[in-house]
Amino acid sequence: MFVTGVGTAVPATRYSQRQCWDALREAPQFGALAAPARLLLERVLLGEQGVRTRHLALERIEEAFEIDPDILSRRFAAHAPDLATQAARVALERAGVVSAEVDALLISTCTGYLCPGLSSHVGERLGLRSGTLLLDLVGQGCSAALPNLRTAAALVASRHCGKVLSVCVEVCSAALYIDDDPGVLISACLFGDGAAAAVLSGTASPGTRRVEWRGSVSMYDPGERDALRMESRRGLLRNVLSRRVPQLAASSAQEVLVLGLRRHELPRDAIRTWIWHAGGRTVLERLREATGLSERDTRRSAEMLARFGNLSSPSVLFVLEAALAGGDPDGWWWMSSFGAGFSCHGALLHVSS
Repeated sequence: MFVTGVGTAVPATRYSQRQCWDALREAPQFGALAAPARLLLERVLLGEQGVRTRHLALERIEEAFEIDPDILSRRFAAHAPDLATQAARVALERAGVVSAEVDALLISTCTGYLCPGLSSHVGERLGLRSGTLLLDLVGQGCSAALPNLRTAAALVASRHCGKVLSVCVEVCSAALYIDDDPGVLISACLFGDGAAAAVLSGTASPGTRRVEWRGSVSMYDPGERDALRMESRRGLLRNVLSRRVPQLAASSAQEVLVLGLRRHELPRDAIRTWIWHAGGRTVLERLREATGLSERDTRRSAEMLARFGNLSSPSVLFVLEAALAGGDPDGWWWMSSFGAGFSCHGALLHVSS
């Protein structure tokens, strides 16, 4: 199976971390926070946390503090279909595929809920055939891109689908929350909005780099489910983030990497490019410690984190797009995402010109 096109999209409005801090200090919720919470927000937003700017589905940054269930639900419903459609159109164009050729559409999200799901709205906007298989995948958090792609690969391998469109979209600004919980505050400081899409096919597209999907590995630890998850409180969706997450991510990513390389009888130095989910600066630091990789090995993830923040499920596809656009060397590439569950996934790609 081949990944024949990758596309991304973000809201038009971009905010620096300094802008977010300045607006936050004027927000009514700020004065109600305990002193340690206010200090944490200042340290994360103005310190060296790896994020410089974020794109948010807000015309004014002050809208981020309108924390009302109906407002947040409308924000997701208004922006998630648009972002997903934009990313999908870019991916289809790069793959040289028209809407009528798409046999299945898979969409992952965790920051909002629609019924009928996002796939219905995006499928209509793309003009997909009425017989196209539409699947909405929810509840996998930041790790969702790899299970999504793995499902697409299975559909292609089954020969029931010739071309599958995989999409991840998150409107994290529809799930931001301000209170004294450190994990909730850190999430509000690091996450951004965006979407990414990939076209998967049984044949490679002529005239483009061949990105062949060679296999994947997954693991999950339900005993660590409470370390990273979403919850609803007073009708508001919010992220629960434990301090253990960076180490959990690093250790599980190393375990999945070892298993994936062993299955394909490859040494680690055979990997030419590393495509990691950009969870945060500390996550990347722990990841390098666990795997023995260098800052150069994680530079693509760090670049995407700096420009967009943690985009949750689309993040790893943003990194893949950047590596392809940046002309990273042909050969074996390793792609990995991790998140709620606690879950971790890896995929081996072979890239050639």
